[in-house]
Amino acid sequence: MAEKTLEEMREAVEEIRAKMAEAAREAGRDPAAVQLCAACKTRTADIVAASAALPIDVFGENHVQELCANFDAGAYCGKPSHFIGHLQTNKIKKVLGRASLIQSVDSEHLLLAIEKEAAKTGIVQDILLEVNIGGEAAKSGVAPAALPELLETAAGCAHIRVRGLMAIPPVAETSDGNHAYFTKMHELFVDIGRKKYDNVFMDFLSMGMSGDFEDAISAGANMVRVGSSIFGARDYSRH
Repeated sequence: MAEKTLEEMREAVEEIRAKMAEAAREAGRDPAAVQLCAACKTRTADIVAASAALPIDVFGENHVQELCANFDAGAYCGKPSHFIGHLQTNKIKKVLGRASLIQSVDSEHLLLAIEKEAAKTGIVQDILLEVNIGGEAAKSGVAPAALPELLETAAGCAHIRVRGLMAIPPVAETSDGNHAYFTKMHELFVDIGRKKYDNVFMDFLSMGMSGDFEDAISAGANMVRVGSSIFGARDYSRH
């Protein structure tokens, strides 16, 4: 699968949005309430800028250098940019002011480091807490059982605002193979919202990617992260 042309991307996004809308309607939800985050890992600023004319709600970046390059080039064309990859503390400064939402806050260490840098900058940084819902040793994310403690820490941070949860479940062999994980994430999302933590707002449940976004929506996701289905194969030689 090669990188797609603009017309191929347009057709792909139309098909993805149609599938998103159908999944939302079948779940009794408003399709307009589900956002499409285009994961543009390895894409050039020209490709990202061309895709910005399509019905994409948000751009997601996995690498800080690509976020910086695309943001500074104006490639997002005014649309929000989110950071969705693993964030190292020494790169937080570069992300602040460029990412309207950091989706991948996976520890108290990172949370407090973002708070410290945001305080220096004088901003309030929106974040999602990444949950390791599958309990995989090789993946980032806070364990579900440790979420209350992390939420309590976030509640005391004046320069951070928790806007929801994000998850990357284990790789599944079928499109509905992660349904149990998606359902558990939605249960956590609803439960946290009911508890009314200070400084914590359950606005976004970000889960589901190219192979399983419909199932994620059926379970309650209101943001899905889709990359290769929009743009085609990634060119890792650019790294």
